[in-house]
Amino acid sequence: MTHPIRIGVQLQPQHADYAQIRAAVAEAEAAGVDIVFNWDHFFPLSGDPDGKHFECWTMLGAWAESTTRVEFGALVSCNSYRNPDLLADMARTVDHISGGRLVLGIGAGWFQRDYDEYGYEFGTAGRRLADLAQALPRIRARWARLNPAPTRDIPVLIGGGGERKTLRYTAEHATIWHSFGNVEVFRRKSEILDRHCADVGRDPGEIERSVGVSRPPQEVADDLVAAGASLFTIGVSGPDYDLGLVKEWVAWRDARS
Repeated sequence: MTHPIRIGVQLQPQHADYAQIRAAVAEAEAAGVDIVFNWDHFFPLSGDPDGKHFECWTMLGAWAESTTRVEFGALVSCNSYRNPDLLADMARTVDHISGGRLVLGIGAGWFQRDYDEYGYEFGTAGRRLADLAQALPRIRARWARLNPAPTRDIPVLIGGGGERKTLRYTAEHATIWHSFGNVEVFRRKSEILDRHCADVGRDPGEIERSVGVSRPPQEVADDLVAAGASLFTIGVSGPDYDLGLVKEWVAWRDARS
């Protein structure tokens, strides 16, 4: 299966007033991006650790109403923070509000401060991954029982490169795999994902390959496309939300068509 080239932006909900975030979403949609992400944390990950910050899923509900074309979601939602059946219902509701544009990004969680300050048990990486493995089929099972059902088969994005577990869960459950690192890392992890797909009897071409990028397309795009990437996501922090690099990637995408 050949996936179209798509451009995403992660608008990191830190160090900004919500009006600035809302304006950045509107600018990104007008610029032609395909998908807009936030993240699921409770405190900034860079800059002042006690700076301004907003919650993920409340924001996604607002984006469902304020946008008309782009897909959107969390990159990624932390499985530890919500009962999986509740998360499934939240996703289904935002899916309906948006007319079928939500992507459910999900991961096992890693930022200990979030856990400690909000009263979640941090535990071990192995335990968090095991919880994610149990949650993924529960989410799909809940979607099958909800009334009304989701408007579409909601895409599931799994982020991370853990070779034994995360990529196995991706092969079993995901529509999109999001990765981090240079082209060599991406290529190696993608090959491991292909092997997991073979083990579970799934066509690896069904899984869209996404990668975070921070350099201009003329420096990295051709090698990543050759390695199988088709969704390119640029992270942008508040308060200014400079979309200059994002617009370079949009122009590169459009020049290919």
